[in-house]
Amino acid sequence: MLVDSFGRKHESLRISVTDRCNIRCFYCMPNENIQFLPREQILTFEEISRVVDVAIELGINKIRLTGGEPLVRQGLPDLIRTLANKPGIQDIALTTNGLLLPKLSQDLFSAGLQRLNISLDTLREHIFQAISRREGLQRVLEGIAAAKSAGFSNIRINTVSIPALNEEDIIPLATFCRDHDLHLRFIEFMPLDAEQNWNTASVLTGNKVRERIEEFFGPLQSDDSQNAAQPARDYAYSDGRQRVGFINSVTEPFCGSCDRLRLTAEGCLRNCLFGLDEWDLRTILRGNGTDEQLQDLFRECVSKKKAGHGSDDPTFTRPTRAMYQIGG
Repeated sequence: MLVDSFGRKHESLRISVTDRCNIRCFYCMPNENIQFLPREQILTFEEISRVVDVAIELGINKIRLTGGEPLVRQGLPDLIRTLANKPGIQDIALTTNGLLLPKLSQDLFSAGLQRLNISLDTLREHIFQAISRREGLQRVLEGIAAAKSAGFSNIRINTVSIPALNEEDIIPLATFCRDHDLHLRFIEFMPLDAEQNWNTASVLTGNKVRERIEEFFGPLQSDDSQNAAQPARDYAYSDGRQRVGFINSVTEPFCGSCDRLRLTAEGCLRNCLFGLDEWDLRTILRGNGTDEQLQDLFRECVSKKKAGHGSDDPTFTRPTRAMYQIGG
């Protein structure tokens, strides 16, 4: 088992399948002059499958596919089908901006994908463009509808809260998600933007968002049944219609229950989203290395995990890589 020096058991692996994306959200990517990885540096599906086999032997049982935008990776349903058929994998999820869901939802569901997280920061096109620097709100909404029609249930909607930008969307988004049986989660803006414009003043705290929600919908009731390792703290509305979650990564770090590792698109293992260290699996994969060598690297990565990411500490050093380069 992958247990760090603080007793945290690691069972979840987030796998970035690409650093490319079809929009340019400012909290994740630069708008111009992006140096994407050469395709030959990105792990093949066969290499990803082998890493997952090794991870399963070490106790990993949950997989989340990320990017960049994972749906721009050609043939992704084939990878999902391969992973879904591996004994020991209990959960396969995917995080997407939703733009390609209208044409891919059914293939993803048929391949064995179990859960979807869809990014939706606003219900206003001009604000969508201000955040993503591209058009596409209607396509995202169509993608959500297509995912539901394909058979996905318990779809999560991820909203990054930005002061003065999408504050007005808090209640409309909550209403939209309640009306369409979607699980909304508000995420604090994190210091992972490529243009490094983040500062503490740009964080709309989860507590402030929650206050807005309760002012409009009434008191929220804590969901005590949720998995302690998940990043969101979920609450039920007083009328019982759906839930709303808050991922307060900056103001209320949840590192004490973290069970996640991350694999970047080029095959580097990371033990923290905000970490500065990486462990190179690709060299072993492409150098005729053994599964035992891969396992040793997993164990070393976990053994070096710190107690917390420290983004709430004045001495915090922000990562040199942006979200799209790490994997969301």
